[in-house]
This record gives sequence, structure tokens and C-alpha cells, in this order.
Amino acid sequence: MKLPSLGLACLLALSARADDWPQFRGPAGNGIATGPKLPTKLDTGSVTWAVDLPGRGLSSPVIIGDRVFVTASSGARQDRLHVLCFNLADGSLRWERQFWATGRTMTHEKISAATPSPASDGRRIFAIFSSNDCAALDLDGDLLWYRGLGRDYPNASNSLGMSSSLVVADGVLVAQVENDSESFTAGLDAATGLNRWKIDRPKKANWTSPSLLKGADGKTLVALQSSKGVAVVEPATGKTVWSYDDGASTVPSTTVSDGKLYVPSQGLTVLEPAAPGQPPKQLWRSSQMRPGTSSPLVLGDRVFTMNDGGILSCADAADGKRLWQLRLKGPFSATPVSAGGFLYCVNERGLVQVVDPSKPDGVVVSELDLAQAVIGTPSIAAGSLFVRSDGKLWRIGRDSAL
Repeated sequence: MKLPSLGLACLLALSARADDWPQFRGPAGNGIATGPKLPTKLDTGSVTWAVDLPGRGLSSPVIIGDRVFVTASSGARQDRLHVLCFNLADGSLRWERQFWATGRTMTHEKISAATPSPASDGRRIFAIFSSNDCAALDLDGDLLWYRGLGRDYPNASNSLGMSSSLVVADGVLVAQVENDSESFTAGLDAATGLNRWKIDRPKKANWTSPSLLKGADGKTLVALQSSKGVAVVEPATGKTVWSYDDGASTVPSTTVSDGKLYVPSQGLTVLEPAAPGQPPKQLWRSSQMRPGTSSPLVLGDRVFTMNDGGILSCADAADGKRLWQLRLKGPFSATPVSAGGFLYCVNERGLVQVVDPSKPDGVVVSELDLAQAVIGTPSIAAGSLFVRSDGKLWRIGRDSAL
């Protein structure tokens, strides 16, 4: 079908930005922004705008073109599910859609039904909630499909809530629905929401998120982490290409950098991907680099982990030798993100701490107190840091091109 010229222009405008943040931890799933630099000297004047959000939510914002998407849940039972779209420039509400949860919404008091982060393929926004309700909307908020995975698979839940975020690869939406009972990962057709595949997974509560990597043939693969280890699967079929079976954490997720997998396993274990059917090569393992809730971050030739108390550890990415530690003001749940060589770390009390890791032993160069509890990982786009609490969404910094 030929698109009208105006529609084509709008589509190009939405997909033109190279620094979109389409999923949890950004375009490569590694927490690193490649667009304009962010301000490093933060103060109250650095806040471009702040808007109120309904209910509760921990999910990371997704930024596509001139739009910022977040999810939230409200109501005494957190059974009212929200997808909201804000204008990037001024934070004004563009649209909001609400749905009733069809699955279980009970969670630990620290999190909420809107804990998993949404994802986008640049044309659609996909949102999943702890109730295992999954919705696909176009960027104007029109509903494309809605899938109640909690109704289809009623035993797929746990008493603490679900938090695994979505990834999209080759027209397939990958949803990890892993728990103590009916544990599985599904590849949903991005256009229809129907199962392309569904594979059984270890029966243990799991809050990690999928990671994307490239196979030897250049095709995209998906790494699924669980208590058993990591299974690397084809997004089109769910077929396992190779696996690592030496156990892994069920909270912080695998980070992929320079083709290597940094797995929270027995501390931190670095793997070199394997040929199909072969075991991966373990490059190094360090018990000193064990992450807490936050996932690892790799920046150049350094790897960083954060424990829950706020100890930031830096190691040589080549051999895992720990180089220094820096005590930040904690506690922490959010994973640090990076832009321009700096780390942006947001603690649970809403204190943003900017770290220059190029200095000996690392140096905090500025702080900004948002004065609200922040559990979710921030996002970066358009020269700005986007942080959300239960009640607010902030844009910190501004792209000079806007």
C-alpha cells in the first residue's frame, strides 16, 4: 500500500532520530547513549520539565522521535493499566490509553504492576505489565492488539510480581514470563500478538530481562537468563542456539558488549559466544564484581557493577581485575546509564549522582535531588536524562538541536 505523502513524512520524522531509546537500557540494551552529550553539572536549573503520572510505576521511559512513552498502574488493586505518551519538547500529554488487567496484579510493596519496561520497533509501542497483560499500540495511541497472557496461562505469576521487560527482534516480541509454576518465554508476532513460539523455562521466579546479541552470521539472537544460566535463542523460532548452564542471578540481567556476554553468575562471568550447539568460552569470572539489583554496565575497556548499598566497582573488561571502588549515596535498585563517558546513577531516594569514571578511583562531579523514590532505570535521548518515580516523569537537560 502506498502511503500518503503526509503520512510518509510523519513516519520519517518519527524514525529519523538516531538516539532513540526504544527499550530497557537503550537501543543496544547496554545502558549507553550514542547521541548528544548530557549535562554533567546538574542542579535544579537542569530540569527541562517535570510532569505528574497516575498511580505507580517503575518501568523505564521509551523515547521515539518527539515522543516519550511510559506505563503506570493505578487503583487499590493496581488493576488499571496506563500507557501514556508525552511530547518530548515540553512534557505535554499527547495521549493516554487505559486497560483493565486480566491477570494477577499483586506485587511486593516496593514494586508495582507497571514494573516491566515497554519496547518499540520505531512504529509501534509494546507494553507489558506484571499481570502479564500485553498491549500493542501505534505511536498515535491506536490499539493494534491486546493479549491477556495471564488469562491464557493462569498459573504464570508469582507473589512478588513480574518485572521482565520486553525486546523486539525481527518482527517478534520476546516476553519472559518465568515463575515458580507455569514458566515460559514466548515469541509473539509483533503485528498480531499471536504466539510464534513458546518454550518452557526453569520453574523459578525470575525478574531478569532478555538481551539482544549478534550471532556468528550477523543475525540477531536473544539471550534468556535464569537461575539455570543463559539460553541463547533464535527470535524467529525460539530454537536454542547455545547455552551456558552454570547458574545465574534472577535479578540483575546480562549485558552484551563488544560481542561478549557479562553475566551475573557466581559474581560476574564473561562469556564469548559459541558456535551453534557448542558451549561458550568463559573469558573470566570475578566474585568481587558481583552486582546487586543493578545490571552490569560496560564502558570502553572498563566494566562497572553496583551493589545495593551504593558501592560502585570498576574492573578491567579484559581480565576482570578490580581497579577501584567508589562509595555512592545509596541504596540502589536502578542500573546506571552512560552518556559522553559519564555515569548517571539514581538511588532509591531520587538522588541523581553523576560520576566521572576516567578520574582515578572515580569522582562524583554533581548531584541533583529529585526528592522522590526512584526504583526504575533512567533513559537517555535528545541530550537528556529521563527519570521516573511513581508520581513524576522528569526530563533533565535539552538537545541543542530542538
